[in-house]
Amino acid sequence: EIAIVLVIIGLLLGGILKGQEMITQAKIKNVVNDFNGITAAVNSYQDRYRAMPGDDLNASGRWAGSFGGDGNGQIGATTDTYNTPAVTPATGISETLKFWWHLRLAGFVGGTTAAASISSVQQPANAASGIMGVQNTGMGFTSNIICSSNLPDKIAIAVDTQMDDGTSTTGQVRGLVQGAPSPATGASNPTVAYAETGTNQYLLCKNM
Repeated sequence: EIAIVLVIIGLLLGGILKGQEMITQAKIKNVVNDFNGITAAVNSYQDRYRAMPGDDLNASGRWAGSFGGDGNGQIGATTDTYNTPAVTPATGISETLKFWWHLRLAGFVGGTTAAASISSVQQPANAASGIMGVQNTGMGFTSNIICSSNLPDKIAIAVDTQMDDGTSTTGQVRGLVQGAPSPATGASNPTVAYAETGTNQYLLCKNM
């Protein structure tokens, strides 16, 4: 009887561990799909309108009640960040928020498009309850980048490995260990390599 109980416990533990691994793999796939999906949406927007979402100078004339960017090819100023808090759309809101509004208005990203709704400019959540956001420069990049926050170490390492070189400090995908949820990217390259401790969380940013 003890042997049977031990076998049952072993099967249960094995099933739990397998289930957890399947959940982790699903989250990794979701994060990769998020990065690829937003990149594809941006490319499609540019093909259709010959402008960058958020920076689109003609958006206000295309969609009634919306606000356009300045058309300089950069998503926001260097002071505008991927984690800028969403606010009710107004003329002076950051291009990093207009980015999501323009993509939603164009039908490339799902969500509310109402002119008076914070949801219209809200950054989408990722599979780890972090946010997906965009900005210009940061993490050692000198271009527009897209970032995904609050990623557990195992997920962050796997995403970088699948999409790039698996190194936090180089390549098209870079990672920064978080000291708080959804932190700022920092101006310079991360200097600390990935460490899978089971508790570390990372901010990943990808060159657009």
